[in-house]
Amino acid sequence: MTNPTPYKKIDTVALPMTDIAVDSIVSRTIVAEPALRVVLFGFAPGQELTEHKTPMAATIQILAGEGTLVLGDEPLPARPGDLFYMQPNLPHSVKADTALTLLLTMVKGSSTQ
Repeated sequence: MTNPTPYKKIDTVALPMTDIAVDSIVSRTIVAEPALRVVLFGFAPGQELTEHKTPMAATIQILAGEGTLVLGDEPLPARPGDLFYMQPNLPHSVKADTALTLLLTMVKGSSTQ
């Protein structure tokens, strides 16, 4: 048995995601490893993920569109180029004001400091 290639080039990240039906949220897992998960999300205008938590540290990078992230109790505008870091277990939610594409990266075993 040979070892898999130690890298992965991703060609499928579309900016913005174009396959988002009206009134829906689309997600596409880009990387799924034991300690790392990368997910591309596309939100139709007005769609939202209600408040939730993840036990992993995470970043959200806004790739296209505009929306609002609520991190803890703080609503923050989200625009292309913005990058948000979240410590594990931080309550957060996402709402799309326009068609919104974001990249979520979650890392297991990261520090909470």
